[in-house]
Amino acid sequence: MSNDTLSDTVIGIDVSSKWLDIHVLPADKAERFANDPEGIASVVELSNELDVSLAVMESTGSYEMALAVELGLSDAPTAVVNPRQVRDFARAMGILAKTDTLDAKAIAQFAQRVRPEPRALPDHQARVLKAMVARRVQLIQMITMEKNRLRRALIPVHRRVTDHIAYIETELSDIDDDIARAIENSPIWRDKENLLRDVPGIGPVSSMTFIAALPELGTLSRQKIATLVGVAPMNRDSGSYRGKRSIWGGRSRVRRALYMAGMVAVRYNPTIKAFHDRLIEAGKPKKVAIIASMRKLLTMVNAMLRDGTRWGQPRFVTADQTQVTPSS
Repeated sequence: MSNDTLSDTVIGIDVSSKWLDIHVLPADKAERFANDPEGIASVVELSNELDVSLAVMESTGSYEMALAVELGLSDAPTAVVNPRQVRDFARAMGILAKTDTLDAKAIAQFAQRVRPEPRALPDHQARVLKAMVARRVQLIQMITMEKNRLRRALIPVHRRVTDHIAYIETELSDIDDDIARAIENSPIWRDKENLLRDVPGIGPVSSMTFIAALPELGTLSRQKIATLVGVAPMNRDSGSYRGKRSIWGGRSRVRRALYMAGMVAVRYNPTIKAFHDRLIEAGKPKKVAIIASMRKLLTMVNAMLRDGTRWGQPRFVTADQTQVTPSS
């Protein structure tokens, strides 16, 4: 890494529900702001004053979103990273103590040395769709919890729980309608959904999850998209030792949707079923065969969206009428 890169101004931001702890490098300066509109405006102003080359924060699921949006709108290069990456980096650097201030410094050091790639924020419409899909998951979880409670509920509360389940199911139906309208009103999303729903194994829930939570689908290589989702096997080798490769990290919500699609595909998708059966016949464990089938399905869908091909269409014609075979 060049000295110029280390001399660039970066900020690490530890985000909590109440506070934004900031650490600036190479100035080695720490500040704290409230995680509210005024505090966010102050962080953005500080970022502009320092002309930062990179602002990095961990993904918390929600608390960082407002700040990330405002930094993105101010054209500050911003990366929201997986917390595990920062924790692993901190341990490698010997940073074992944990406070909000130390976490912010570790994130700043991670930004300075690893230089995660800043990503453009999705537009407002995409953020709304992602939020609706996340809410849909929450509603399903609430229905499951209430049904579990219903089995143990005494008669006086049984009807209350039943009424609450009916209410949540109505909410779920309403949000499904909202998601369907959002996709239908976007030509790009509608085209994506049409391509995705053509694939045996991919249903409405899987397709809406891919559209909302994996906008990179169709824009990355098969290796990068598999790593992003968390289905790329990672080596565990050291010297002469060869450990078992395993998957970890990635976007858990997308991986869950891909798992469900993969389970259906190994039964009803001829291509994926044949691939899965070959692995089983070769002696591969069932879990390995399922994960490999998930990765195969993701790779094929990624190529389809990249090239604009439909399922079962082996070739497509480009604008100049050249015959092209899509690679996976």
